[in-house]
Amino acid sequence: MGDDSEWMKLPIDQKCEHKLWKARLNGYEEALKLFQKIDDEKSPEWSKYLGLIKKFVTDSNAVAQLKGLEAALAYVENAHVAGKTTGEVASGVVNKVFNQPKARAKELGVDICLMYIEIEKGEAVQEELLKGLDNKNPKIIVACIETLRKALSEFGSKIISLKPIIKVLPKLFESREKAVRDEAKLLAVEIYRWIRDALRPPLQNINSVQLKELEEEWVKVSAAAPKQTRFLRSQQELKAKFEQQQAVGGDGDGGDDDGEEVVPQVDAYELLEAVEILSKLPKDFYEKIEAKKWQERKEALEAVELLVKNPKLESGDYADLVKVLKKVVGKDTNVMLVALAAKCLAGLATGLRKKFGQYAGHVVPTILEKFKEKKPQVVQALQEAIDAIFLTTTLQNISEDILAVMDNKNPTIKQQTSLFIARSFRHCTPSTLPKSLLKPFCAALLKHINDSAPEVRDAGFEALGTALKVAGEKAVNPFLADVDKLKLDRIKECAEKVELVYGKKTGGAAEKKESKPVVGKTPALSGTAADKETKDAATKPGPLKKAPAVKPGGPPKKGKPAAAAGMGGAGAKGKKAPETKEIFESELSIEVCEEKAAAVLPASCIQQLDSGNWKERLASMEEFQKAVELMERSEMPCQALVRMLAKKPGWKETNFQVMQMKLHIVALIAQKGNFSKTSAQVVLDGLVDKVGDVKCGSNAKEAMTAIAEACQLPWTAEQVVATAFSQKNPKNQSETLNWLSNAIKEFGFSGLNVKAFISNVKTALAATNPAVRTSAITLLGVMYLYVGPPLRMFFEDEKPALLSQIDAEFEKMQGQTAPAPTRGISRHSGGSGDDGEEEEQEDVGNDVVDLLPRTDIGDKITAELVSKIGDKNWKIRKEGLDEVTSIINDAKFIQPNIGELPAALKSRLNDSNKILVQQTLSILQQLATAMGPNIKQHVKNLGIPVITVLGDSKNNVRAAALATVNAWAEQTGMKEWLEGEDLSEELKKENPFLRQELLGWLAEKLPTLRAVPSDLLLCVPHLYSCLEDRNGDVRKKAQDALPFFMMHLGFEKMAKATSKLKPTSKDQVLAMLEKAKANMPAKPAPAAKASSRVGGGAAPAKFQPASAFAEDSGSNTMESKPDPKKAKAGGASSKAKGVQGKKVLSKPTLKEDDDKSGPIFIIVPNGKEQRMKDEKGLKVLKWNFTTPRDEYIEQLKTQMSSCVAKWLQDEMFHADFQHHNKALAVMIEHLESEKDGVISCLDLILKWLTLRFFDTNTSVLMKALEYLKLLFNLLSQEEYHLTENEASSFIPYLILKVGEPKDVIRKDVRAILNRMCLIYPASKMFTFIMEGTKSKNSKQRAECLEELGCLVESYGMNVCQPTPGKALKEMATHIGDRDNTVRNAALNTIVTVYNVHGDQVFKLIGNLSEKDMSMLEERIKRSAKRPSAAPVRQVEEKPQRAQNISANASMLRKGPVEDMSSKLNQNRNMGGHSETSHTVPREFQLDLDEIENDNGPVKCEMPALVQHKLDDIFEPVLIPEPKIRAVSPHFDDMHSNTASTINFVISQVASGDINTSIQALAQIDEVLRQEDKAEAMSGHIDQFLIATFMQLRLIYNTHMADEKLDKDEIVKLYSCIIGSMISLFQIESLAREASTGVLKDLMHGLITLMLDSRVEDLEEGEQVIRSVNLLVVKVLEKSDQTNILSALLVLLQDSLLATASSPKFSELVMKCLWRMVRLLPETINSINLDRILLDIHNFMKVFPKEKLKQCKSEFPIRTLKTLLHTLCKLKGPKILDHLTMIDNKNESELEAHLCRVMKHSMDQTGSKADKDTEKGASRTEEKASKAKVNDILAEIFKKIGSKENTKEGLAELYEYKKKYSDADIEPFLKNSSQFFQSYVERGLRLIETEREGKGRIPSSTGISPQMEGTCVPVSTHTVSSSIGNTNGEEVGPSVYLERLKILRQRCGLDNAKQEDRPPLTSLLSKPAVPTVASSTDMLHSKLSQLRESREQYQHLDLDSNQTHSSGIGTTPASPSSAAANIDDLKKRLERIKSSRK
Repeated sequence: MGDDSEWMKLPIDQKCEHKLWKARLNGYEEALKLFQKIDDEKSPEWSKYLGLIKKFVTDSNAVAQLKGLEAALAYVENAHVAGKTTGEVASGVVNKVFNQPKARAKELGVDICLMYIEIEKGEAVQEELLKGLDNKNPKIIVACIETLRKALSEFGSKIISLKPIIKVLPKLFESREKAVRDEAKLLAVEIYRWIRDALRPPLQNINSVQLKELEEEWVKVSAAAPKQTRFLRSQQELKAKFEQQQAVGGDGDGGDDDGEEVVPQVDAYELLEAVEILSKLPKDFYEKIEAKKWQERKEALEAVELLVKNPKLESGDYADLVKVLKKVVGKDTNVMLVALAAKCLAGLATGLRKKFGQYAGHVVPTILEKFKEKKPQVVQALQEAIDAIFLTTTLQNISEDILAVMDNKNPTIKQQTSLFIARSFRHCTPSTLPKSLLKPFCAALLKHINDSAPEVRDAGFEALGTALKVAGEKAVNPFLADVDKLKLDRIKECAEKVELVYGKKTGGAAEKKESKPVVGKTPALSGTAADKETKDAATKPGPLKKAPAVKPGGPPKKGKPAAAAGMGGAGAKGKKAPETKEIFESELSIEVCEEKAAAVLPASCIQQLDSGNWKERLASMEEFQKAVELMERSEMPCQALVRMLAKKPGWKETNFQVMQMKLHIVALIAQKGNFSKTSAQVVLDGLVDKVGDVKCGSNAKEAMTAIAEACQLPWTAEQVVATAFSQKNPKNQSETLNWLSNAIKEFGFSGLNVKAFISNVKTALAATNPAVRTSAITLLGVMYLYVGPPLRMFFEDEKPALLSQIDAEFEKMQGQTAPAPTRGISRHSGGSGDDGEEEEQEDVGNDVVDLLPRTDIGDKITAELVSKIGDKNWKIRKEGLDEVTSIINDAKFIQPNIGELPAALKSRLNDSNKILVQQTLSILQQLATAMGPNIKQHVKNLGIPVITVLGDSKNNVRAAALATVNAWAEQTGMKEWLEGEDLSEELKKENPFLRQELLGWLAEKLPTLRAVPSDLLLCVPHLYSCLEDRNGDVRKKAQDALPFFMMHLGFEKMAKATSKLKPTSKDQVLAMLEKAKANMPAKPAPAAKASSRVGGGAAPAKFQPASAFAEDSGSNTMESKPDPKKAKAGGASSKAKGVQGKKVLSKPTLKEDDDKSGPIFIIVPNGKEQRMKDEKGLKVLKWNFTTPRDEYIEQLKTQMSSCVAKWLQDEMFHADFQHHNKALAVMIEHLESEKDGVISCLDLILKWLTLRFFDTNTSVLMKALEYLKLLFNLLSQEEYHLTENEASSFIPYLILKVGEPKDVIRKDVRAILNRMCLIYPASKMFTFIMEGTKSKNSKQRAECLEELGCLVESYGMNVCQPTPGKALKEMATHIGDRDNTVRNAALNTIVTVYNVHGDQVFKLIGNLSEKDMSMLEERIKRSAKRPSAAPVRQVEEKPQRAQNISANASMLRKGPVEDMSSKLNQNRNMGGHSETSHTVPREFQLDLDEIENDNGPVKCEMPALVQHKLDDIFEPVLIPEPKIRAVSPHFDDMHSNTASTINFVISQVASGDINTSIQALAQIDEVLRQEDKAEAMSGHIDQFLIATFMQLRLIYNTHMADEKLDKDEIVKLYSCIIGSMISLFQIESLAREASTGVLKDLMHGLITLMLDSRVEDLEEGEQVIRSVNLLVVKVLEKSDQTNILSALLVLLQDSLLATASSPKFSELVMKCLWRMVRLLPETINSINLDRILLDIHNFMKVFPKEKLKQCKSEFPIRTLKTLLHTLCKLKGPKILDHLTMIDNKNESELEAHLCRVMKHSMDQTGSKADKDTEKGASRTEEKASKAKVNDILAEIFKKIGSKENTKEGLAELYEYKKKYSDADIEPFLKNSSQFFQSYVERGLRLIETEREGKGRIPSSTGISPQMEGTCVPVSTHTVSSSIGNTNGEEVGPSVYLERLKILRQRCGLDNAKQEDRPPLTSLLSKPAVPTVASSTDMLHSKLSQLRESREQYQHLDLDSNQTHSSGIGTTPASPSSAAANIDDLKKRLERIKSSRK
């Protein structure tokens, strides 16, 4: 047992992996105990076992496996992280557990699977189980099926998706294994429980016996809806509810609720595969269907009928098919075919569902018309067709067509239409049958119930009854106000009989039960509609809940039973009540009236009514008035009284007092009695007559108002206006209109008949009397308040003068809102008046549009026009479109019938001619306006194609499409667009333009909607793919749209939809969802009335609307709809709690206040770098906005939370500005003490400050600027340098503030900008400030221009980015600015530049307008400052820039820099450290020689020499210890953001400004020449080379051609370029990074330069060309050999193809190739031969041998053959294995050629090789073959050609020649340049002399003594300048060598050392400052010896005129010689000084 104790000691997780099964068993047991013990599901313990759980279940030992399964089950149940293991464990269970013989193992396996489903991993488990069904082992298959069945029975079909299971079922039924078939049967029965008949279609093809057995089983399934019995973790509240029900024992209402969820969810249709039928139509279908013989037509239709029997059809373009079927239905004479075509249409509609919706509008009218057929089978077919079609669209869309048929004369059509309406209504719910639809339908049906034909009446009753049942009495009663009681009862009787598709228990369960039988037929609809229905019920619980309870007859919401005498059957709407029978009463005869009046009035009153004496009449009136005032409403005979008043003299009363009284009494009666319209008609004429009366007018108006209140304004107004305009009195007309204007304001606009008024208003507008016109315009103004812009449409044809008056009136009303009605509601509003009122109000605008007289343009859309629009010739198409435009323009408002136009326009939307597309779009826009809301029916067939156009690549086309879509959406609302799959199909297309436009549009529209169709969910998967689109804009738009999708769909649904994504995508998307959840807006609240009802007042009104919706969306996603009332109240209160919760959270911060002692900025290591990475990788938003949106602020908050003290952050993000001030004060206080913290959070601090720039409070702004000043001072002291990220997210916003109106702020900002230049390169600042000049704010433009001037003044022209020319042109544009200050600023800036740069400014600016130019010249004259100080200043600025700006956190910390007050001063300080920036201090920029020899009078004053500067320079020399080189600060900070610095410097290499470029090259060279730093360039090589050859190209094309440029400058630039390239190609690791393409361009540039004759003409041109030669050799040797070979081959091919290229060019390319061939023996192994052979193959494809032979020279073919021959020689037969990359080897002769060469060489070399080996010949023996000799010589010459080994090479050559005196080196010299030949000869001579003369150098070697001092060639510019010797002859390299030696001896150096060779042309390591004038050349030569002593690290070499080398040598200098040199120099300087005195 010894080993037992071993494992007993191990920890549990190791035991579980032990190789002993006992150990594992023990481990599993302990793990099981542990898992049951751990309480915290998120405990870290769980993670230890993540990788082991799979091993638990797949243990090879059966006993251990059982325990392992138990432990695994416990793990999955309790561990939070268990979900991660789902895939592997489930797959382990399927493959290793289900095949176990022990039943217990299988049980546990099943439990584990089910547990995974419970923890929300259902999909993964299901996937594994379905994979298991393909296993060969039947045991496993059975177990998988059983598990699936269990899962389904416990979790229900909502969690287990049935579609994939049903797909595999038929296959399982075919299995050979009985066990599998039996298990499949059980599964099928289980599925049937959940989805019933939806399972039949997928299983219809299985074996008939099996099907029969299944049917038998299915019959036994209980009818009760199945319920979910096990719940997911997220469904705990459902679980609680379920358990509670189980306890009660009843499965009450709620149980049903749950059950229902499932029923509509699975739909047979969904489970089917769609079939594509369009391609299967018979070829001759369209001909046959038009055939004359009916049999042929029948055949065609039968073919279609067969195809459409498929229950689900693939979507496609069915327009043509529908068109011919419609034609058959409408026109065919054979009724049998009509029925057949109708069947086909029904089949199409059923198979396509919603996708058929777009054709519904075309077909419905035809079918309805066809109902005139009597034959029952035709009628039945038509009914089936139209019912099927109805389900594909909405009632709204086809309502127009239905209503149009309602007035048809044919009774059968009327009957069938009514019946169709009744059937359609059954599918509706209160929400899909709104008032706006009920109104027209009820009106039409009311006509039907009064029809003469009984069948029409019956149908009408049935339809109205259905409407009543669906919409409820409250909604329908108002429209039935005038129906007599008998008919009303009949309607109610019908209503009771109606069986609805969706039951009618308002949101309860009844409809769910009822929907079951129908599932088969209308599953999709039942789902969505039931949903809507319940939602609707939930939103208005109040009235709906009560509605059914009230007995028919009484208006539902009035508490008291309807009094028969009083209001009769008044409808639910209070304001409609008076329209009942009450309002009209029968007319009474005058006798009856007198009788009734006598009963209530005093006798004297009646007698005196018509007395002749006015006083008596007056007395009578007074009595009359008293009597009326005392009368009770119930006993007042209104009609009798008013008739008495109207009796003679009636309204002809002459005495105004009597008349006033009379009118007052009318008003009283109207107010106090039950005043009917009949009574009103008696008095209205008289009233209108008196309205214009000066004395009685106001009383008349009062009476009219009272009548309006009694009889409703709409009716009264109509009567009054009609009366007024039937008489001639203009005063009455204008006053009537005035009264009406007021009345509308008092009563509101609802119910008014706009049309009637408008005709009267038009009459009034045409009146001659101005008062009438004015009144009419005022009335229009009032109407405009209610109706809005559509009102103007009625008056567009008025005279312009009048129209402008109307417009002016409308203008006045704009922005005002209509006043709330104050009258007309009090009396009847029992409780519901308000409601009605408001709902009506909303529709007014639309009503008006409906009233517009619309023209039918259907007949103008002729077939000819349609064919024109589709013509091949675009001009004819355009004509067609023009015609359409004019038709619509003429018609103004049109009816929805536009014939074939939609199809024609649709095809134009993808016209190849974009102009026509745009024209079509503008037509569609017109169409929307012209057709108004009726355009809805065209959304699917025309609107969606417009969305497709949003994907167009042209910006203007997209803009037009967007405008069109918006115009349509304005008319149709959004519902039409969002319904169906069309929108998601568009979003699916991977067109970035389409996606970003569409998402942008949705993001704009969705937030405005209160509800959306459920189809919006279909867009979500595509939205997710947009979130990860390649295109940044698409991603951004998708992110913007995310919160709005979530607002409608809820977070859960959106999160659930991510399950289909790849795991990586899923995580990303979920993170975005979480973020969007925080930004999710609340849905727009419904009108206030809703909120007062929702929630029963449970929450404060403030939260009401939002909470209602929040809860609503929640309950929808949960799919469990609890009692709506409770949900609402709960929702509201929970929201309130949440809000309080938030407040509570903020309390603890008060306690923390005391703890403010700690640091305010916490340093997070690498925090800033991480943030930058995140921003780069687009993980967070880029800080870039016009105004800061919430998401930016939130993002900043979260980023700050980790590194800013909590209490400070609360202050920083407080809503109140005083807290911001506090925060800034604290930050200022801690600035000094927490430097490092501030720097580590700098990016965040700057971002926060940009937010403060957007605040309006000045005190905060001032404080922020104060902080910034201090901050930038600190940063410049710390020598910190802003990163790109910090700069770009701060500077642009700072620049915005330069335009502040307050002076003091502007000053501060300018000061800050000034300081920023110390911590951020001025040249980069320049770009930002340049951007600022484009602002709209003129102050900002002016200030930015001034700032640019300052930059140029301080830093010279080099700050101008991208080039001085571009920058100046940009500045000069502002000379013509409209603002004076900007003009001045621009002029001043350019004058400043002029002062620095001289006349060249004019050339840089380019062409200016005469005016601008004259202003500029004038200003320059005035500013008499000549450009004298320029050069000096520039020199001095540069060191400052080089160090201070570019040095990123330079290591060389200097003292604090003084303020910018004197930039020059500071520059001088900066430049003074000579070790760092090797500038020659200014005092030395003189040509000493010239001065010495020049005894003439001196023109210039000698500058005072500053002594200490000299010491400065000499000090380092006196220190013999080795020093470390100080590098240009640019690259000193490898730890900082080197990459961005390098990028910046490289970008300057290609600068158009020579100095900038030189400077950049010098910096790069410096880096390249230090081994430790050179690595920094890695990764930037291609970039650098590209910049370099761009610069070469620039010189070649631009600079060389520029007459004005000093050619020295160009030579200097060439030298720098070549020098830094040579440095680069010294370093093999870097040189190898150059890629093929770049090398090709580089070689092209270099060879072009070698052939540039203009360079040769330059003074030092030859040297340049030599250096290039040298460089080319370096490039060939050091680059990646594959890349360079490949580049040369491509270059050769290009040069031979290009006719323009010179033969010389090709020749040089070939020489390079030969050089490469010579190198092949050493490099062959490092070359990728496959690639080279591919290039050769491509070359030979373009140039077969025949073609090559035709070339003028034989070089090309020789080159190619040599190359191939060498390759074959080196590789042997293996070479043929390297043709892998060539696709088609026969395209060129390559393979054949290689085979030939191989064959040939095999014949020869075989024998040779033998001989060689036999004799053991060695390389150096005479017998060596000639080839060998060549190789040796090639090797030697290679050494001579390379810089490092040149001496060694010459020595070897000397040895070789000595050994083989007859060796012929001619061929090697023949191809080289003259220079090289003479160099070799001299070299050999030199060695000879050296070896014979024992290394002494006689003085006769060509340096005359007096030249000793001067002949060291130290031109600053060139790589090897010709020596200034007196006779100007060419001096060969040997002379240099000698001079070098002399110098080396002087400095006490050993000449023999070869390794110390400096890199060539270290000249290029100029410090960042190019010297200005060549006067320094000689000085440098004087200094050179002195330098040598400091710089043994870098010696002058054959071609390297080492001027400023940078840095101090590594070996100690010999102090004596150095000192001697220094003394010598000092003496000379003294001499010069004394001679000047």
